[in-house]
Amino acid sequence: MENNNHLPDDHTGISPVLEAKDDAEPKLDSEAEEIKNEESQTEESVPHFDLKKASEDIDKFLSSLTSDDVSVEVPELVEKYLDLVEQKLSGEGRAKWCQVPDEDSAFLESLDRVSKLTKSLQELKTEEEKSESRGSLLNRIGGIQQRAMSYLEEEFRFLLEESKTAESESESAEPEAFPGYSDDVVSGLSKIAKQMISGGYESECWQIYIMSRRNAFEESIQRLGFEKYSIDEVQRMNWESLEREIATWIKAFKQCATVYFPGEKTLADRVFSAEFPSISASLFSNLTRGILIQLLNFVEGIAMTKRSAEKLFKFLDIYETLRDTVPAMDGLFQDECENELKTETNTARSRLGEAAIFIFCDLENSIKADTAKTPVPGGAVHPLTRYTMNYLKYACEYKETLEQVFNEHSKIEQIDSTNRPPFEECSHTQQQQQQQHGFMNSMDNENENQTPFAVQLMTVMDLLDTNLEGKAKLYKDVALSNIFMMNNGRYILQKIKGSAEIYSVMGDTWCRKRSSDLRQYHKNYQRETWNKLLGCLNHEGLNPVHGKVAKPVLKERFKSFNQMFDEIHRTQSSWVVSDEQLQSELRVSISAVVIPAYRSFLGRFSQFLDSGRQTEKYIKFQPEDLENYIDELFDGNPMSTARRKP
Repeated sequence: MENNNHLPDDHTGISPVLEAKDDAEPKLDSEAEEIKNEESQTEESVPHFDLKKASEDIDKFLSSLTSDDVSVEVPELVEKYLDLVEQKLSGEGRAKWCQVPDEDSAFLESLDRVSKLTKSLQELKTEEEKSESRGSLLNRIGGIQQRAMSYLEEEFRFLLEESKTAESESESAEPEAFPGYSDDVVSGLSKIAKQMISGGYESECWQIYIMSRRNAFEESIQRLGFEKYSIDEVQRMNWESLEREIATWIKAFKQCATVYFPGEKTLADRVFSAEFPSISASLFSNLTRGILIQLLNFVEGIAMTKRSAEKLFKFLDIYETLRDTVPAMDGLFQDECENELKTETNTARSRLGEAAIFIFCDLENSIKADTAKTPVPGGAVHPLTRYTMNYLKYACEYKETLEQVFNEHSKIEQIDSTNRPPFEECSHTQQQQQQQHGFMNSMDNENENQTPFAVQLMTVMDLLDTNLEGKAKLYKDVALSNIFMMNNGRYILQKIKGSAEIYSVMGDTWCRKRSSDLRQYHKNYQRETWNKLLGCLNHEGLNPVHGKVAKPVLKERFKSFNQMFDEIHRTQSSWVVSDEQLQSELRVSISAVVIPAYRSFLGRFSQFLDSGRQTEKYIKFQPEDLENYIDELFDGNPMSTARRKP
């Protein structure tokens, strides 16, 4: 309190240093404020410079240029514009293409403007002292263009590889769904392609497109299960594996022709055709041609594999696929390329058809080669008959295709007369066999208009007949030989009647002849077996004289009948007639002949045998017994003897 009394009232005791410092602070604050105001005034004096405003200024500059103007000064705004374009190129966090369409359009417009700027600057006449600076500017623009094109390449590749929908890659994809790009993506691809090609990057654009789509295409085929095989690899594969691959190939080829190829054509047209139709056509042809040749190479390899009967139907499946599916590709390719691919396709199909013909005709050799000397037990249907008829029945499910294959081959062979087609040789063989069978004249009218395939089918049937006749002679029992021919003939006739395709080829005349043959075999069997038995019931030498007959003769007749019937029953119970209708017909016909004759004989002469022991000894069968025993014939069950009446 006391010290305060010593301070002067006017504070003159303050230090001069502090006093100077206090004076300086307001001056510094004032200067800073002035500098800040000057900077603010400077910023306000410079107009706002964005890409849109810069683009407008560049357009005005470009429109003001004339090629004869050597004194033109390149304004500073060009450099600033280039700065902004570079910022766009290097900007982090930029959205992927198609996510912000307005931004994509602005970027492409900028690049187009840069290209125009380059062209205009190059066309300007330049004073010597300005040439260096202008050259530097052009180099900078060139670097920007190169970076821009690199960026567009990546975006082009990304859209092609990463922008497909999952549905487009499924097997059930419709042509309009493949390859699965949205309209926005296709539009983006088209814009980028146009910019790259216009900017001199056609080769880069072409390579990215073809590589991306080829990879995608091959992945789509692989998803179907089809693998790429060379012709040599196909030839080395076992048939079981090839069968699976053929089924996959058929699926892949149909998918390519009806979905993938049209889809690729549409995509190429939408991306390139509006501005560059020749590039569109070239890209599509190059892409799909390689895939198609790969698929056709598989067919070539199949046609060159070792031929065997079981391959015929798969060969025909491939042939039908080529025939029915290739027309779907009409109009997709340029004329020159289309003609080339049609030639490749027709060649592959022709070779496949030729292989199918030789496989089918080789059935002749299979029949001729079956020379086994062991007869089939019980006179049953021969395995060769079953194999041949089932093979023909299955083959005739492809009747229209086989007729087409034989007809096409016939035309080729008519041109090249040095090679006689297989069916012409077969026709000659058929005529010889028909003459041997004695019904050539009756079939002349039907044969006049027969197709080459029908001729070949007739040849096979006649060869089978000849082979079976030879096998029938292996049986020592003539009756069994006739049963064998009945069994096989009935099986053949039933197979033919059961297949409208075979029946239409063989015709009514052939079937009537076959039925007539069967009736003759039946008569021959009856004569060889049952007519001999009926001889035992002959009345000759047994006519009663004065109410008496020669008992020794009568006893011998009954004894012979019993022994012969026993033997027939024992033997023919082991014979086989698998066709129920034929079996029933045989039994009924036998009963109709034997039982009435036996009943009549028994009724007339049994009274002349002494009742009791003598009757039991010689009359072993009643008519009802015979009927039961006849119903046991042809069952394939050997029996030692007919069951005796208790």
